[in-house]
Amino acid sequence: MAESADKPGTGRHAKRISSILVTQPKPTSDVSPYFAIAEKYGIKVDFREFIDVQPVSYKDFRREKVNISEFTAVIFTSRNAVDHFFRICQEAKLEMPAEMKYFCISEQTANYLQKYIVLRKRKLFVGQRTAADLFEVIKKHKGENFLYPCSDIRKDDLPVFMRANNLKFSEAVIYHTVASDLSDLSDVKYDCLAFFSPSGISSLFINFPGFVQDGTRIAAFGPTTAKAVIDAGLILDIEAPHPNAPSMTGAIEAYIRQHTQAEVGKTSQKNGNPNG
Repeated sequence: MAESADKPGTGRHAKRISSILVTQPKPTSDVSPYFAIAEKYGIKVDFREFIDVQPVSYKDFRREKVNISEFTAVIFTSRNAVDHFFRICQEAKLEMPAEMKYFCISEQTANYLQKYIVLRKRKLFVGQRTAADLFEVIKKHKGENFLYPCSDIRKDDLPVFMRANNLKFSEAVIYHTVASDLSDLSDVKYDCLAFFSPSGISSLFINFPGFVQDGTRIAAFGPTTAKAVIDAGLILDIEAPHPNAPSMTGAIEAYIRQHTQAEVGKTSQKNGNPNG
């Protein structure tokens, strides 16, 4: 199915969003855009991981016969990849050389690197938003020997691109991605479900095989997640990032404002005040 074509405040959009389930861990800080949305619009916001990330042990990693020291560049496509790559480095007692180059799929991933390295002292290259954007950056560095740390479940686009362009690279599986056990949830009857990866969509149907969307709004972060939503036969209502909303919270709030304004307009017209 394609994205809903209903006008603001009509059809499936007519019901106000009063509850959101974010398929990620609850923020550790009290300062979060999700909490701000909850307070501002009087919305219940719950958090629950739909994906369980399981680390590959250093012992198992060594069986892959990947020598990190042989590489001159590392490609990161997620925060999980960043965390588990540096976990492996720590267990191997390996310190990244200053000349190592880092290629990140987005600014968010690049900024997350600050948890492990001082960015101003490193060679950092960042894509705008999608894998295709990052490919254009990588093509300018054909002389590098690239390492792609990833999950056992990953898209083929990056490896296909690297081989098609005769770039020197190796993959290293450093974590496994599995569906979380959500059996303690009685249902997923929320006005909005927010997803951040195709694996989250898979987890939804693994845990709730009889799930019917009905009026539930689906929000997706990133083009691969958006595609997974549509491929699953669901209606995509909220997509992030986009030029006016680079974050999931920004996209959700933009949707809420748009449909709240539409509802206010309808109420004003009923009351005989076309100007609201």
